[in-house]
Amino acid sequence: MAHTIDNDPTAARIEETARSPFSEFRRRFVRRRAALVAAVFLALMLVAALLAPWLLPYGPDDFDYMNTLSEPSLQHWAGTDEFGRDIFARILNGAKLSMYIGFVSVTIGAVLGILAGLFGGYYGGWLDSVIMRVADVLFAFPGILLAIGIVAILGAGLVNVIIAVAVFSVPAFARIVRSGTLSLKEATYVEATRAAGASDFVIMFRHILPGALGVVIVYFTMRIGTSILTATSLSFIGLGVEPSVAEWGAMLATGREYMMAGEWHLTFFPGLAIFLTVLAFNILGDGLRDALDPKLDES
Repeated sequence: MAHTIDNDPTAARIEETARSPFSEFRRRFVRRRAALVAAVFLALMLVAALLAPWLLPYGPDDFDYMNTLSEPSLQHWAGTDEFGRDIFARILNGAKLSMYIGFVSVTIGAVLGILAGLFGGYYGGWLDSVIMRVADVLFAFPGILLAIGIVAILGAGLVNVIIAVAVFSVPAFARIVRSGTLSLKEATYVEATRAAGASDFVIMFRHILPGALGVVIVYFTMRIGTSILTATSLSFIGLGVEPSVAEWGAMLATGREYMMAGEWHLTFFPGLAIFLTVLAFNILGDGLRDALDPKLDES
C-alpha cells in the first residue's frame, strides 16, 4: 500500500501543495545548479575574506621590499606588488570591502526606491508624477557617469562612493515597486482589506509590498554585482577609496602602470576577482528569479 501511495500522482500533488513556501523555494532553487554554485562561491569568498587574517601568513599591508613584483609561486599564490605586498591577501581584503560597498549601497537604494515606488504607485496624482519625473532624470544618465558626477561633487572616499552607488540604484527599484503596486492595489483581496477599514499603511506594507518582493529580491541580488563594478570603476579612475587601500579597482589602477613591464599578475588577478564576483551575483539573481516564479518550474 505504501508503494501505491508513493506512486500516486494525486498524493504527490497533495504533498507538494502542503509544502511551505520556503520549502518550495528551496526545492526549486537547488535544482538550478549554476545558481547554487554561484551562491556557494560567494559564500566561500566572503568567509575567506572574513577569516583571512587567521588563514593567511601575510596581511594586505605587509611590506617586503626584498620580494617586490614577484610572480605567482607557492609562497605567494598571486605574486606580490611593487611594495612586496601579497596580492592574494589584498584580493581577499578587497572582496570584503567590495561586498560591503555593494550590499550597503544597494540596500540604501532599495529602501529609498521601495518607499518612493510604493507611495507613488498607491497614491498616484502629483506625488507619482514628481517621483517618476525625478526617476526619468536619473535614468537619463548612464550609471557610471551619474556616480562620477556625485563623487565629483561630494569628493572621493568610501562613504561618498556608497552614496553615489546608492543614488543610481534608487530609480530602478522605484519603477519595479511602482509597477507592482499599480497592479496589486486593485486586486480583490486589497479591496476587501480596504473595505474592512484597514489603514493605507497596513494595506501598502502588509498586503501590497509582499507581492512585489520577489522581483525586488532578484533585482537586489543582480544590482550588487553592478554596484561592485561601479565602485571598482570609481576607484580605478581615482574617485573611489584611497589608492593605498586594498580594493580591486585601486589595485587595477596601480597594476596598469606595470603592464608594459610584463607584470601581468598585478592586473590579472584583481580583474579575475571582479569578473567572477559580478558573474556570480548575476547567475545567482537569475536562479532566484526562476526559483521565485512557480511558472518557470520545470517539474
